[in-house]
Amino acid sequence: MIKRIPVSALKVGMYISDLNNDWIPHNTQRRRGVIKRDETIEKIRKMGVQFVYIDVQKGIDSQDSETAAEVDTRNDAALQKAGEQTPGVAPKVSLSEEMIIAMGVHSQAQELVSSFMSSAKMGAPVDVAPIHKLADELQNSVSRNANALGCLGRIREKDNYLLEHSVNLSVLMTLFGQYRQLPADVMHQTVVGALLHDLGKILTPDDVLHKPGRLSPEEFEVMKLHARHSRDILSATEGIGELTVITAAQHHERMDGSGYPEGLKGEEISVYGRMVAITDVYDAITADRVYHKGMTPTQGLKKLLEWSGSHLDAALVKQFIRCIGLYPVGSLVLLDSGRLGVVVEINEEDQRLPVVRVMYHTKFRMPITVTTIDLSKSGNQDRILRSVDPDDYQIDVRKFLS
Repeated sequence: MIKRIPVSALKVGMYISDLNNDWIPHNTQRRRGVIKRDETIEKIRKMGVQFVYIDVQKGIDSQDSETAAEVDTRNDAALQKAGEQTPGVAPKVSLSEEMIIAMGVHSQAQELVSSFMSSAKMGAPVDVAPIHKLADELQNSVSRNANALGCLGRIREKDNYLLEHSVNLSVLMTLFGQYRQLPADVMHQTVVGALLHDLGKILTPDDVLHKPGRLSPEEFEVMKLHARHSRDILSATEGIGELTVITAAQHHERMDGSGYPEGLKGEEISVYGRMVAITDVYDAITADRVYHKGMTPTQGLKKLLEWSGSHLDAALVKQFIRCIGLYPVGSLVLLDSGRLGVVVEINEEDQRLPVVRVMYHTKFRMPITVTTIDLSKSGNQDRILRSVDPDDYQIDVRKFLS
């Protein structure tokens, strides 16, 4: 049985099944095993971890615990409550119409960020004008139909994580900023900051940046320097605003001061730093990477709630959930009937009842005729049970989004 315990209850002889620290996106250290030394417990404390999950069948138990199922039930209840309100920005055009434009913007964004980082790495003069233009195009696409770029961000190649993460983060920040009705200039600067937040990785040695296995503690310290490098490079770049620098510099700061590079706490972190921290963690934990299997969007949102307060701004997390919806477009969901469906449209009145495109029956383990169902329509009795991983059923959700 898996249980969650506070770090204060952790003892030698316990078996950790999950360090519960994916809010440190670049942390690739070993996440499970028997605790053999008190020094290991102290290292876990120093990381800022407050709760870990233990397997009581592989190690000693603790009275100060609750089951993983109980934690998940509580997180799910909090998620449903956070998602009660209407989602953020209503689409102005159809998903299929905007998808054509969004694919072009998405591809252009990857090429531009790659080119910008390459120029900066070689010390060549960098032209920020195309980046500013791209930020405007991203915002325009999101304002027309946020779901187009949003679902493209959930369909990506793990070998291209660095570039796709930067682009997706800018999309999420655009969506978040529009939901919070940020002024146009503020929004623009934060989107540019999201696009270039990992720019400092051009100074991270390739053997650390592209290491397929776990980073050593020393390598992890080198990796953490990228946030400071991003700040310094952007500060010295002509045509980059102050809020862009702040957004990039603070994306790894945490509410309890356990983040980096400055170890800022609470209100010491700008609201834009707190926003980008949420979007950065969400995108990182829902992405497939070489050393990490991505969570479903719903699992990711529940983790944001679990880490609220200590690491992430609790009020902003709830706003973010309302902003992207309980089941973001592109999510694969399991229905009561046993059918699988891709969410293709969010319900502006009730996030629990989106429009889904069904194509597979889990009870019969076979494809079925593709049908689009509006779960909010009267007479429809089907409901969503949970999000599922498309890889578990070898389903390519892209085929059902247009």
